[in-house]
Amino acid sequence: MTNTWLMKSEPDCFSIDDLASRPNQTEAWDGVRNYQARNMMRDQMRLGDRVFFYHSNCKVPGIAGIAEISKVSFADHTQFEPDSQYFDPKATLAKPIWYLVEVQFVEKFNAVLSLEQMRHTPGLEDMLLLRKGSRLSITPVTNEQGQIIMSLAL
Repeated sequence: MTNTWLMKSEPDCFSIDDLASRPNQTEAWDGVRNYQARNMMRDQMRLGDRVFFYHSNCKVPGIAGIAEISKVSFADHTQFEPDSQYFDPKATLAKPIWYLVEVQFVEKFNAVLSLEQMRHTPGLEDMLLLRKGSRLSITPVTNEQGQIIMSLAL
């Protein structure tokens, strides 16, 4: 059984269009520096899991499209690069701290499914994204929530 996830990215840094334009339409989801989000990528994400690609910190935040997990957890290379903003001096090749997954583009929605629209959609009230104070960059999405999102996006 596949899981469904919501993964946030600021479109100024990396957008659904950026993913679609990459070779093989894949990209490593690097730079996550939250232990809870890391644990989800490392321990729970599986090959083929669906990802709702969410644009955050922009004029109209919301779900821009769909990706899927194309490669499961491996060490985030940026933790070892001293010039990277994500460098972690405590991480070693033998004992990495941070992990990532690779995502592959599936589909871009015709229009962004806005955060505001989701807030007013019955059945999405318990979605982690919509909880006050929720700031995680990766959250699980239930099957029911995923079906509602898909019905709104079509």
